[in-house]
Amino acid sequence: MSKILIVDDEKNFPIILSAVLEDAGFETASALSGLKAVEVLKTETISLVLTDMKMPEMDGLTLLETIKEDYPEIPVIVMTAHGTVEKAVEAMQKGAFTYIIKPFGNQELIQHIKNALAHSEVVKQNKELKEFVETKFKFDNIIGKSKPMVELFDTIIKIAPTTASILIEGESGTGKELVAKSIHANSLQKDKTFMAINCSALAESLLESELFGHEKGSFTGAISQKKGKIELADGGTLFLDEIGELSTNLQVKFLRVLQEKTIERVGGNTTIPANFRLIAATNKNLKKEVAEKRFREDLYFRLNVVKLSLPPLKKRKEDIKLLSTHFLNKYKHQRQIKPLPEEFSPKCMEFLFNYSWPGNVRELENIIERAVILSSGKIITEKNLPKDFLKTAEATTFLPLDLKLNGSLSKTLAKIEKKIIEDTLKKNDYIQTKAAEVLGMGKSGLNQKIKKYKIKIPR
Repeated sequence: MSKILIVDDEKNFPIILSAVLEDAGFETASALSGLKAVEVLKTETISLVLTDMKMPEMDGLTLLETIKEDYPEIPVIVMTAHGTVEKAVEAMQKGAFTYIIKPFGNQELIQHIKNALAHSEVVKQNKELKEFVETKFKFDNIIGKSKPMVELFDTIIKIAPTTASILIEGESGTGKELVAKSIHANSLQKDKTFMAINCSALAESLLESELFGHEKGSFTGAISQKKGKIELADGGTLFLDEIGELSTNLQVKFLRVLQEKTIERVGGNTTIPANFRLIAATNKNLKKEVAEKRFREDLYFRLNVVKLSLPPLKKRKEDIKLLSTHFLNKYKHQRQIKPLPEEFSPKCMEFLFNYSWPGNVRELENIIERAVILSSGKIITEKNLPKDFLKTAEATTFLPLDLKLNGSLSKTLAKIEKKIIEDTLKKNDYIQTKAAEVLGMGKSGLNQKIKKYKIKIPR
């Protein structure tokens, strides 16, 4: 039940209003001054404040400012006499939901209160939805709202609590290690070690020592005993990046670890338990590697209990704006010169969308970091992007149209025009003013085209 705090310095007025509101199904509390109202707010859960404007010690306007600063979610209705309507309007500008002029009818007051509470509930639901969306579209720094990314998030949520081995496939720069860390962070092993090693970064002999560890004196330079990554990952997660680069010899040895759940350090003969959750990643097609006898089939099946395929950035272009904004916010505070950049110009975003992104998200992050450093105002423009990038992006066209050239020229051009408008609207979040600016046309002209081609604008 909603609780209304009535604030008025006339002793009988809160009593009368309490009776009216309690008959209407509300709980009430009262205070004879703004200062006492602040004390009530500290100790009770209040849904709405109904305050007079003229009061000693702390007037209604000062009380409103205090509430909006400390309890911004609580709506405030201001009661005022004819002579203080200007103050009531000022209160509206400072965040009051509405004002009501004394004397007022009971039903008029109750309706204002119901409207304010309904509005407050909508704001609360929107805030919760926004928080959910931000959590959903930002899963431990994996950012995206495109269909393949939403499907990826759903899969991570399902598989993270299990102990199943996972194989992550994707091009370089798509965020395979981020996905691995997200799985670990949401797993039953999250309080244990996440141990990562890149199989392509070391020579075979060094990689074997890094994986299995070694005993003192086992080879030249082994001046002390060393635990390997497998042993250090005990109870946690072992992440093998670029596992497709493992030599045939190490593939055999690692398969044995997975089968027997034990290891032996290089130069040692003591069996050590190996208890870890395996996540492997590769930018190769391991199924093809198996077919061409470069990767063991039995090891592939051990790895491939659950397979995640990360889409390249060019396959999820609707995430470019979201990612770019994330990287902008990440790097803008590195700048010592103000004002800090806050957004991208429409033309700049057009170049970012046109580019094919062979380096994927990693390349986008580098481009945005550079643009943030070189920007000189609140808006990052295409002038802050590298010249060779601009040339490539300008030359790139991405109209995936299946055009039937046996139709008339006018129909073919209409299809192209419709596609360009649809793509531009989508890239600008369907904000028609921005899309019209990118297309070099007026908003009314764009509206006519939208109606002509029956383009659907999402709500």
